[in-house]
Amino acid sequence: MRLKDKVALVTGGSTGIGREVCLAFAAEGARVAVNYIGPEEKAKEVVSAIEAAGGHAMAVFADVSDEGQVNAMVEAVGRAWGGVDILVNNAGIYPRKEWHEITGDEWDRVQAVNLKSCFLTSKAVFPHMKDKGYGKIINVSSVTFWRGQKGFVHYVASKGGVVGFTRALSREVGMHGITVNTISPGAVLTEQELLDMPDAAEREKTRLYLEEEQAIPRRQLPPDMVGAFLFLASSDSDFTTGQTVNVDGGWVMH
Repeated sequence: MRLKDKVALVTGGSTGIGREVCLAFAAEGARVAVNYIGPEEKAKEVVSAIEAAGGHAMAVFADVSDEGQVNAMVEAVGRAWGGVDILVNNAGIYPRKEWHEITGDEWDRVQAVNLKSCFLTSKAVFPHMKDKGYGKIINVSSVTFWRGQKGFVHYVASKGGVVGFTRALSREVGMHGITVNTISPGAVLTEQELLDMPDAAEREKTRLYLEEEQAIPRRQLPPDMVGAFLFLASSDSDFTTGQTVNVDGGWVMH
């Protein structure tokens, strides 16, 4: 097991990509803290699935844009399991809106959830990782950063910030045995997309477009993300840091 006896904290871990990462980490031996802000039942379902398979998990509530709540969450995980070895900053929001209609408050909220949260959580787990001389921080950006995407200026800006944050932080913490990397997903078909795009014809149009644009001609699903997360969370990537890994079926290449 690649993550045996490690403690992982996954923000936004109750649904979509986060859920698959939690399940995969637990299957590799990690104890997993499933962060959530939405319905508690979703987080408990992930915890139950992990425990049913013989693993260890706990649900931890926190608005990751709030420093006090982040610190309390990390402290709770530390009391239960002794600290955090692997941090996945997956929580994010992506409201669609014309750029000139975005209010200042809406802009600030997207930056807080998608970017500031990476800083707050990393800062909170840093003392434990530094003391152990080892740690893995995995941030989540987006294919939209590489493409530049209409209707998501605030979101794309935040995800570009994640890439910059990753590069700079990797320089700060590398001497402590901590790696910091980013994964950039493509257009992953999640529960949220089905809510955002209830029209079947629109979803079919999206599918056909992506099959034409991607090197791998099919819709990306949350399990497609798991391998990259496991690599960056395990000792296999101990000499990989400051990098951004696209997992998008070959939609964009750099």
